[in-house]
Amino acid sequence: MKSQYLNQLHTAEKLVAEPWPEDATLYQPYEAEQILLPENASCLAVKAYLKMCNLPFGIRSCANAEHMSPGGRMTKLPFIRAGAFIFAEFEPIVNFVEQKHLAIGNWQDEDEKADMRTYVSLVENIFTMAELYISFKNERVYKEVTAPRNGVVFPWPLNHMQNYGKRRNALRLLKVYQWDDLDIDSVIDNVAKCCETLEYKLKESPETPFFYGDQPCELDAIAFGHLFSILTTNLPNMALAQTVQKYKHLVEFCRFVDEKYFQTRCLPN
Repeated sequence: MKSQYLNQLHTAEKLVAEPWPEDATLYQPYEAEQILLPENASCLAVKAYLKMCNLPFGIRSCANAEHMSPGGRMTKLPFIRAGAFIFAEFEPIVNFVEQKHLAIGNWQDEDEKADMRTYVSLVENIFTMAELYISFKNERVYKEVTAPRNGVVFPWPLNHMQNYGKRRNALRLLKVYQWDDLDIDSVIDNVAKCCETLEYKLKESPETPFFYGDQPCELDAIAFGHLFSILTTNLPNMALAQTVQKYKHLVEFCRFVDEKYFQTRCLPN
């Protein structure tokens, strides 16, 4: 037991001691042909966070990025290789950056950080479940978008096996979070309530661009990742995007972050 504790302590000290590697690489599926809405949202959230931290990183697109990942709670993506360390999904990557004292949000006190992380958890859970629901439970979206994109990099019949396994895992996750029996109206209602909560928080400081003032924190990154992905992903069923579009402050927030950190200008004025 003592040996295990000492090993963990040594690993933690090593994390802090090593500088941020210049060759840090973020792994994700191919954007144009393969990546799905939930994965795209998670990947974009991590990219936004690293850009907000002003940390250099490369991007490597791989057909088997999900299977290369060390695991995760939801999408398993993206994962980042930084020196000798590999971390997957938003929260573990943020924790890694924080351990190296390079994180945004260090200006927040403990109470504000606890409040902010409550919002982060809400955003990740609600939006990821909604994205999984629309991608795998809606038959038209699944047949026309999800299955073709998920199976595109695999030969027949492996593509069908991959789609079957991916859908089974997504439906299992929806069941764990008690979203599997919801109808689309209930899903949209959950998304709308989350958007209302975020917009109310954003309007608490109307003169500043971020959720907690003039400087970004992890909530800004994860909210942008999900909201922007929903707004810019074309699906046969656009109910999620149409819901988010009703919240003009959130749309303006997405436009601001996109132009400041990505310069894609994908959202119309």
